[in-house]
Amino acid sequence: MHILIAPQSLKGSLSAAEAGAAIALGVHSIFPTATISTIPIADGGEGTVQALVDATHGEVRSQTVTGPLGQPVTALYGLLGDGQRAVIEMAASSGLPLLSPEQRDPLSATTYGVGELITAALNEGRRHFILGIGGSATNDGGAGMAQALGAELLDAQGQSLSAGGAALADVASISIEKMDPRLQACRFEVACDVNNPLCGPTGASAIYGPQKGATPEMVVQLDAALAHYAYIIQRDLKKSVSAIPGAGAAGGLGAGTLAFLNAELRPGAQIVLEALHLDEYMKSADLVITAEGQIDEQTAYGKSVGAIAALAKQYGVPVLALAGSLGKEYKGIYELGIDALAVLPTGPMSLVYSMEHAALLMSEATERALKLFKLGLQYKGKTL
Repeated sequence: MHILIAPQSLKGSLSAAEAGAAIALGVHSIFPTATISTIPIADGGEGTVQALVDATHGEVRSQTVTGPLGQPVTALYGLLGDGQRAVIEMAASSGLPLLSPEQRDPLSATTYGVGELITAALNEGRRHFILGIGGSATNDGGAGMAQALGAELLDAQGQSLSAGGAALADVASISIEKMDPRLQACRFEVACDVNNPLCGPTGASAIYGPQKGATPEMVVQLDAALAHYAYIIQRDLKKSVSAIPGAGAAGGLGAGTLAFLNAELRPGAQIVLEALHLDEYMKSADLVITAEGQIDEQTAYGKSVGAIAALAKQYGVPVLALAGSLGKEYKGIYELGIDALAVLPTGPMSLVYSMEHAALLMSEATERALKLFKLGLQYKGKTL
């Protein structure tokens, strides 16, 4: 029997690799002779670097870069074990978690650190990039990232554009002639799970600006600045990015990656599953076990568990999903291809206790679920 274990991290308690190890213990207690493949996964958001590094036996590197408000921060990025790919989470250098609520300022916040992380990976010889762009504190359309990579964004006086979303209103010209020439040999896959355009009522500023500290007046200012920025990009770079779905992701960083990096915007879970060649493991699997912190109505929209279930369905492989909790409309995930659910808690317990004992609870939940799976096999007369 071949069991594929492909869990996501349980935020605050277990990394994806730790969850996989706990599940494997539970599997061995019920099926001691089973062949197990453990592939830590992620959906392009938080935990993607660690999951891909763990799964490919790569390494995590740290780099001091420019933070969202210009302060130095130590950011982690991943070098995958294939020697070709690097994985970067923009939130590591330019994310909301780096700022207190009082510090949030989308008028000034920059993605400069994202460009510095790309440069660090270029210096390591990497030419294929997986870039997660969730959790941003910025609204600068990726201008800071582009400047860090050598792009010239100038105002009417020929001065380099200052940092932040507000400054985009002053951009008079853009040139990419001095960008790092190594970028021409690179491929960028951007994990993007939203379809927002750059501007307008569903754009970056209107939808995500408030959570970054934007007042209604600032939203109007930022939206107009991004619209002007998009106009200059189209005029000088001959690229129309404003209306592309996902261009508004991460304060317009989606548009910036399209304009300056010729990136592909794709669902994060899809990028990760392809990067890990999960379909190859699926072909020989008799059972897939996946996991995440909470399974709910959002699981179908870009999350790894939903993507795994959809892939398993193509190969006719049953899927067991483990969850720390079940949220609203969780039953909808059965339609995705998940065949059974098991929750970790064995009874009433505090969140603190369950997080501290998550590994044990994961192993025990696996055992309980696989006892039922084993019973089903016996009922059908299959050899264990």
